[in-house]
Amino acid sequence: MTVEEFQGKFGIVGVSVAMREVVATVMQIAPTDVTVLISGESGVGKEVIARAIQGASMRADKAFVAVNCGAIPEGILESELFGHQRGAFTGAVESRKGYFEITDGGTLFLDEIGDMPLPTQVKLLRVIETGEFMRVGSSATQKVDVRVIAASNKSLDAEVAKGYFRQDLYFRLGSVNLRIPPLRERREDIPLFIEKFSEEFSQRNKIKFGGFTQEAIEILTGLDWPGNVRELKNLVESIIVLERGNEVNAVTAEKYIPKAGAFYSTEATSKFLPVRVGKTPEESERELILRALWEIKNDIVDLKNLLEANGLERKLALPVPQYPFGLHGEVGNSANGKELNLEEMEKYLIRAAIEKYHGNKSMAANALGISPRTLYRKLREYKLKDV
Repeated sequence: MTVEEFQGKFGIVGVSVAMREVVATVMQIAPTDVTVLISGESGVGKEVIARAIQGASMRADKAFVAVNCGAIPEGILESELFGHQRGAFTGAVESRKGYFEITDGGTLFLDEIGDMPLPTQVKLLRVIETGEFMRVGSSATQKVDVRVIAASNKSLDAEVAKGYFRQDLYFRLGSVNLRIPPLRERREDIPLFIEKFSEEFSQRNKIKFGGFTQEAIEILTGLDWPGNVRELKNLVESIIVLERGNEVNAVTAEKYIPKAGAFYSTEATSKFLPVRVGKTPEESERELILRALWEIKNDIVDLKNLLEANGLERKLALPVPQYPFGLHGEVGNSANGKELNLEEMEKYLIRAAIEKYHGNKSMAANALGISPRTLYRKLREYKLKDV
């Protein structure tokens, strides 16, 4: 089975190198009974990977039980995992099986294991190593055959260092450690998620949906998505419900972007900082664009010098544009001798960047040091519909 076939079978979305590497590892470890620790931020899809491991294992026809350790109160977590005898504590009116007994022969997925109390960690370590445990209030040892897959959005290394997580349990869980990268590290996967969520939700709810335009997808791709796949899914579903039947363009997509929940990456703009404070956002954006323009001009000058050194300048006849204002307020002329104001320079730079990246506006925005959202606003403001 190829990586693509495996992804299709178990609903794992992603064409990024990072996700393909994760899937390749999953395919290797799934047929074994090795304990797996899945790490990654909240919402990246750790349970999807856990279910794929179980689905491709020899336990595929057995139970898969998912338990969120952080959602169960500390006082009853042990009873939930290992069960209890009648009368073991107030309210225990009858004996009850725990998740380990229920899952016997199958796979137990312990999510947010970093929130598990230390006393419970001791008993978990024992059942992983020996397959033996005792119900709460019982002295009889029971034996089970359960594969454990654990997950955490915390750094368990740091939790061990702080004394919040047992080192021996960490080592035992981490026979194989899978890290699921956040969406901001695999942006090429975001359009695939948008398509998947749109199709599934509209079909399930029998809603006619006009789809997302390429510009809208590029705007969503430019977000950092701190809530990862879960946040993206919620946003897509909200848009489909509220824009029932309509095509979603860039303007529409912007309406639904959480103002405080999703942020643009600052990697592309960092080389143009610092920007002077005490300015309006529009002035700051113009300064960033001007700095980017200056960088491009310097690159063109360097390229022309290189061509001249190799005797190629006559073949290419590359013009070197000059602009009325440099970073420090120098005044000059454009390539055709006409004075350019700041608006004309911005138009020139936007056109050049979009042309350089063959119409990919997300990449053009990164090159300019601005967000895709700002770029689309500039295109509307300057009526640059032909780029």
